[in-house]
Amino acid sequence: MISTFFECQIVNHYFIKFTSSKSALGQSNDRDRMPPVISDVWGERLLSLRVAVVGGGPAGSSAAETLAKAGIETYLLERKLDNAKPCGGAIPLCMVDEFDLPPEIIDRRVRKMKMISPSNIEVDIGHTLKDDEYIGMCRREVLDGFLRDRAARLGAKLINGTMHTLEMPVSSDQPYTLHYTEHSPDGLVGHSKTLQVDLVIGADGANSRVAKAIKAGDYNYAIAFQERIRLPEDKMSYYEELAEMYVGDDVSPDFYAWVFPKYDHVAVGTGTMRVNQAKIKQLQAGIRARAAKRLEGGEIIKVEAHPIPEHPRPRRVVGRVALVGDAAGTVTKSSGEGIYFAAKSARMCAETIVEFSEAGKRIPTEADLKVYLKRWDKQYGITYFVLDMLQRVFYRTDATREAFVEMCADIDVQKVTFDSYLYKTVVPSNPLVQMKITAKTLGSLIRGNALAPTRGW
Repeated sequence: MISTFFECQIVNHYFIKFTSSKSALGQSNDRDRMPPVISDVWGERLLSLRVAVVGGGPAGSSAAETLAKAGIETYLLERKLDNAKPCGGAIPLCMVDEFDLPPEIIDRRVRKMKMISPSNIEVDIGHTLKDDEYIGMCRREVLDGFLRDRAARLGAKLINGTMHTLEMPVSSDQPYTLHYTEHSPDGLVGHSKTLQVDLVIGADGANSRVAKAIKAGDYNYAIAFQERIRLPEDKMSYYEELAEMYVGDDVSPDFYAWVFPKYDHVAVGTGTMRVNQAKIKQLQAGIRARAAKRLEGGEIIKVEAHPIPEHPRPRRVVGRVALVGDAAGTVTKSSGEGIYFAAKSARMCAETIVEFSEAGKRIPTEADLKVYLKRWDKQYGITYFVLDMLQRVFYRTDATREAFVEMCADIDVQKVTFDSYLYKTVVPSNPLVQMKITAKTLGSLIRGNALAPTRGW
């Protein structure tokens, strides 16, 4: 069982009228009828579907781009265009090609990683990487801005505004109404406005107002705290292609701490579940202490904190509203990865809308939108399950964390881990390798109890 953990981680401008007809697409067993057809008041010409995407991060921008490319009338609402979301900023190699990211978006190409155990045993990983393989490190203000601007160039109508209320339709033939404040370029003046649309995509993060409006339910979340630290040149050169991950009760009782390189600084942070949020500054002091020698002479240039969802919301599609990214709860356990899965979930959602709307000619139903969830869960459900189990098994105590770090020294484990992370595919090991990994896992768990340090707090 434990060996499979590693395999998977490591796995309205116009009046509209609605008509219905028998389904002819044959693409889903959930649909017995075609979605409503959009036409003008005379029924003579087809008009474009109108979709509002709330939130302009990687999720919202990816959804808006896909919709705009299909010719669908798309509104992208972002409250802060210069937002620099607190984030480790790591993206897998497959995202660079899949989302057509230019080289300048990537600050650093990490080819080496250090896993550092509670007793400060350091394990170097990355030996299985090929010359052209790397983990990309980005600044969110750069990545988000690029994706958002590209969506706008392709036709999405970008609105610098904050949504306050999502007004629900009183019947299935009525639009959704967004009440929002549109901000002036300097952010000092705001104007109250409304927008009516046929569909809404909520990509507005862990504290999603769209999710609250549709009563999507709550979820447990972690707190991430991060300091951006500019280092002297000699210290920064150490992190040229290197990232560090620290585990231990002193840096996080249920997650890990990190030092990730950026353009001209490092991001130093930690995360923990909400029940431990009162300890977050103490835990941050822990990672600062553990990495002290490598951070000497550093200057803190920014302090950030934000919530990280720990599992999907109970309801991710309600009516003609769909949640994606952090709003839906797509961050993975164990690794805390969110950027790729946010963008991917949003793209899959938007592709489903394009498909079932016939590129904007029809209004998808709730059953249509739920096809996106079925496809998502089918493709990534096992990954989330396994990473959840991995966190439960190896992040419980310092003894199990020692075992986890020791396991990371194994070449077979490294290969499975990096292949799974970089390409988001689970490559099964042959039976002999599986047996070897299982045996090493059990041995590491036994030795971990002897290696784990004793802490007094």
